[in-house]
Amino acid sequence: MGRTAIWTSIRDAVSAEIAQGHYAPGDKLPTEARLAERFGVNRHTVRRALAALGDAGLTHARRGAGVFVAARPADYPIGRRVRFHQNLAEAGRSPERRLSRRETRAADQREAKALDLEQGAQVHVIEGVSLADDAPLALFRSVFPAARFPGLLDRLSRLASVTEALREEGLGDYTRAETRITAKVASATQALHLRLPESAPILRTVAVNVDADGVPVEFGHTWFAGDRITLTVAPEDLR
Repeated sequence: MGRTAIWTSIRDAVSAEIAQGHYAPGDKLPTEARLAERFGVNRHTVRRALAALGDAGLTHARRGAGVFVAARPADYPIGRRVRFHQNLAEAGRSPERRLSRRETRAADQREAKALDLEQGAQVHVIEGVSLADDAPLALFRSVFPAARFPGLLDRLSRLASVTEALREEGLGDYTRAETRITAKVASATQALHLRLPESAPILRTVAVNVDADGVPVEFGHTWFAGDRITLTVAPEDLR
């Protein structure tokens, strides 16, 4: 019987420590230098072990930042009422949304059609990243009719929840009228923000939310990290 390769022993040791909770989802692993010193090997051997952990989906590398423990997949219901904070909180996760863009501009053709607006009507656009337990889960872009929600962007500057901001703008409830889900590969920018390898699998959803009268209030795109999310659909939403 041949000798076990040293890098596989390192892989198995770190894998066991992840399984035992020594490193939680989202935690950064020790550097290659620290692991090389710990195991008494060169950094090339450690690098091979870390690559194997990444191939197994246990970790992900972020260029210039290090290697991080992959977050466990989160169940995310796709139904008539999709609420980011509520969905993740009910799954025992800690939700957070960080906005990177807030602006008002003219709607493009597709946005105007989705929101039933005249082409060129003013819309509010927000973009950002959704996180679960401090790990990036998805990128999002949402578009709202500016005339109906004139103070939305100001409210979002102090409120973490889109639902709460819309409620303050007079929209008590809204539901999902349509959702389209498509498998994609991550672009370089998406991979950077989601801490994924470039061309990693992602799931894109395109949705329209409406008020109680069926009037469109939000046109949204979301790009989920494919290995960190499980999209679920309730039986009543399959009818």
